[in-house]
Amino acid sequence: MISIVVGLAGAAALVAGPIMISRGLAARSSIVKELTKEKITFPAHEHLPAALARYAETQVRTGNQARAFSDLIAVHVAQATGGRSYSEVNSEWLAGGRKDEQLGRLRDIAFMGQSLRSSLLSAYQAWQISALVIGLGVLFVTIGLGFLTLAINLR
Repeated sequence: MISIVVGLAGAAALVAGPIMISRGLAARSSIVKELTKEKITFPAHEHLPAALARYAETQVRTGNQARAFSDLIAVHVAQATGGRSYSEVNSEWLAGGRKDEQLGRLRDIAFMGQSLRSSLLSAYQAWQISALVIGLGVLFVTIGLGFLTLAINLR
């Protein structure tokens, strides 16, 4: 009886594993497709912080590249706002009666920058989750094979 239960668990893992792997790979393909459609390209080397220099003139196609580009946006927004967040700039603009046009433009820049960062970070998170799903799929296949081997040896 134990060999049957272990064998069924192994078979279930062997079915689930490849499905997880294929779904994870499909997710990655979708992320690449969507990021490629956006035609986001890193600027030339001289316009990048040293930490991002390896991405110079590279098109954003992967989750890791999306994360790096979001970091670049964060640098630009921080430079524009003096390190203040959208919320801080907005509060200052509201406190001034919404009359300061320069602060209003700065508020828009901060909002757009943080929105773009959020979108790119979502792509990065999806990329990471797809890696997890692929890894779990491989683990399920390995466990499935182990369980099936154990079930055969228990007979």
